[in-house]
Amino acid sequence: MALACPIPVHGHLIDCGFVDLGYFKIIILGIVQGITELLPISSTAHLRIVPAFLGWQDPGTPFTGAVQLASFFAVMIYFRTEIWNIFSGTLKSIKTRNFSSTEFRLGVGIIIGTIPVGVMGLLLKSTLNSPNSPLRSLYVIGAACIFMGALFIIAEKVCKHERDFKRLTFKDCMIVGLAQVAALIPGVSRSGATITAGLFLGLKRETAAAFSFILGVPVIVAAGLKQIHEMHNAGLSAYGWSVLTVGIITASIAAFLAVFGLMKYLEKRSTLIFAWYRLILGFILILGAGFNFIQ
Repeated sequence: MALACPIPVHGHLIDCGFVDLGYFKIIILGIVQGITELLPISSTAHLRIVPAFLGWQDPGTPFTGAVQLASFFAVMIYFRTEIWNIFSGTLKSIKTRNFSSTEFRLGVGIIIGTIPVGVMGLLLKSTLNSPNSPLRSLYVIGAACIFMGALFIIAEKVCKHERDFKRLTFKDCMIVGLAQVAALIPGVSRSGATITAGLFLGLKRETAAAFSFILGVPVIVAAGLKQIHEMHNAGLSAYGWSVLTVGIITASIAAFLAVFGLMKYLEKRSTLIFAWYRLILGFILILGAGFNFIQ
């Protein structure tokens, strides 16, 4: 049977509500996670919203973080050439002391750009992981959706989108890396925050998306493994692990299809469809919570 939730770990509570949802509901949420994690519309928001609409239990932040590993698998497969070039190029630059190469700038920039969100994630750990966290309020998620939707529109209307991977700088890595911190707030979206930052920096839409996904690999892996470690320490049951595994497998398939579709879409179209979606979703959430037709 599922382990009772919440459960205490190192002085704070771990919300393992996903265990009680069972396989079928987790498959549905896995598909939702896989699609929305890489699209700039916030997977955390949708994993909070969909259960609320359907009257299901909130799966909790630990599930949301752990199942992000599905996005890691999708990104590593789709961008395997780019990731290998950055990795091997960085090692080659260190060996030859060619610290001006594009690969070295990106490699080091990705590492350093990951530090701010890692530090803030640790500082907010107890708040983010606790049951009924105030940051998972529908009002907070709705406001974040609206704010990010507005930023998307500004970035699309005001900024030029001309720069590709070859013109990325160390400074770009730092700025986009800092944007990841905002994604700790449910509803902001890690890909949404980083793609928006890339657009404001003048990157092409497809370059901003690709860079967002590659930059997010360390964060996704760290967050996923951290949540799995927390659940291991909590003594999650064998049934709980099987439910989580089903969610990750389902989300991996959905994530690969999502990243493939998004990259093809951004080659010819803008991100405005995501901006308007976020605005509409945000208002629905705030009104729904206010009039109590979304619990």
